[in-house]
Amino acid sequence: MEGIPYHYSLLAAGAGCVGYGVWCLWEWYRIRSFGLKDIPGPGPEFYSLGNMRQVYQSEVGEIDFQWQEQFGGIMRLKGPFGEDRLWVTDIKALHYIYQVSGYNFAKELGRREVTRSIGGQGILWADGETHKRHRKVVQPAFGIAETRALLPIFRGCVERVTSKWKDILTGTPDSQEVINVNDWLTRAALDAIGEAGFDTSFGALDNAESDFVRTYHNLVASAFGVPTKLKLFIIAMSPYLPHWILDLMYDYFPGEGLARARENRRVATKAAKDLVESKIQETRDGKSGRDILMLLVKANKSFDKANRLNDVELVAQMRTLILAGHETTANTLTFAFLELAKYPEIQKKLRDEIRATRAAIRARGETDLKHSDYEGMAYLNAFIKEVLRFHPVSYNNFRQAVKDDVLPLFNPVTTVSGKVLTEVPIPKGLIMVISIAACNRDKTIWGEDANEFKPERWMKTQPRKGPNVGIYANMLTFSGGPRACVGYRFALMEMQTFLVELLNHFEFEMTDEATRVRRQASLVMVATVRGQEEKGVQMPLKVKFAPPEEDF
Repeated sequence: MEGIPYHYSLLAAGAGCVGYGVWCLWEWYRIRSFGLKDIPGPGPEFYSLGNMRQVYQSEVGEIDFQWQEQFGGIMRLKGPFGEDRLWVTDIKALHYIYQVSGYNFAKELGRREVTRSIGGQGILWADGETHKRHRKVVQPAFGIAETRALLPIFRGCVERVTSKWKDILTGTPDSQEVINVNDWLTRAALDAIGEAGFDTSFGALDNAESDFVRTYHNLVASAFGVPTKLKLFIIAMSPYLPHWILDLMYDYFPGEGLARARENRRVATKAAKDLVESKIQETRDGKSGRDILMLLVKANKSFDKANRLNDVELVAQMRTLILAGHETTANTLTFAFLELAKYPEIQKKLRDEIRATRAAIRARGETDLKHSDYEGMAYLNAFIKEVLRFHPVSYNNFRQAVKDDVLPLFNPVTTVSGKVLTEVPIPKGLIMVISIAACNRDKTIWGEDANEFKPERWMKTQPRKGPNVGIYANMLTFSGGPRACVGYRFALMEMQTFLVELLNHFEFEMTDEATRVRRQASLVMVATVRGQEEKGVQMPLKVKFAPPEEDF
């Protein structure tokens, strides 16, 4: 700084670092000693990591279901060096966190940095007032009418998959083949988001080796797969590190996963910039369109300057849309087809309903299903809800208390000292691990058959108990409250369309590899095969032609 000797600047910087370190230690000690000791929970595996290995390295839901059975909906969890964290699945506590408290439980800093590294500073990264501003601009592009207008795009993408699979099966002696359905679903979903989101073709179904498609292949699993103990320690300590250190780590530290994320950022940012600039120019030229980016650019223009997204934020929304718009849907569908292969009776029941609906539209002189036809298939939508409950791709959330608060409980907890609590005090800064996977299997909410895959539960009037939590089917799979997924209707329509088309033409059966599928925790849940982890995400199922529709 001008006028200040260099050595004084160094001393000032050093003093600042020491001061920040002291503050971090104080925050750690304050939270550690806040009186959560009486809340029951497992002992730490390691003093330096607490229970973080179990949270990050276990198969999705594996340890959560054990903890829920043993401790209920609220549990003390250990972070690094004895720090107390809170593990939450209690439905009333979650209702308070998501629906009542607004932004008083912020996204945990480390998770925000992970989101920034693969999606930029978009809506998934934003929090508080910034998130409110982002959501106001983004929300209009995902309205009911806007989403329904995209139905022909989804149908066109899955029809291309059908055509390619027919070619594969026709070329085999017995008209059946083991197909990695995840690979095809991911590429089809990437094409769908290209056409629906930007009115452009990514060509993923025709050219899996293009730079753009390649950079998204197995991205989440390769960049954020099972972490080493060193990575775990850094993740666990990230809430106590300055923003600039986290930025440097994710932007410059060596590592295969981080390098993969940076390569994706380079390719995706260039593509997103080109798309945004193109749409801005089209709006200036008076052109119109129904794709999401065009709607977003128009919505952004309608706000005053203080509430608009800047160019960097617009590009970040596009990166977020590309990633979230295909990764989560494709992986959810992947597990849906696993359940169909496991349960031929469910598969047949769905196919019968689909073909009855198709017969009905032919009888009224039409050929294509409308949105109302998809919504009218009760068992199809019950099946989708059960997949979302049983296999939540977004399996946990991390939140941090912005201020001192109190969590109300649906099921009282008995403390170590024998007290019965109906609410739990929360100190400012406390980190909470919210297990969506365990909440979706809570027997006090879903009944004793919560661990069974049973679409029929959704055919009842009230399949679950407890207060409202989520934006869809009262589950947290699409989150809830002000941070609920803006594109959930988009995802549901895509799933409906893909399931109807593929089930109408094909049957799916288990393979030996499919019996060894594991639900791998990789920021989102992905399917890998035990013993074949080096192959990345896969779902190898036997695919063959379904009985001809005219036989129905």
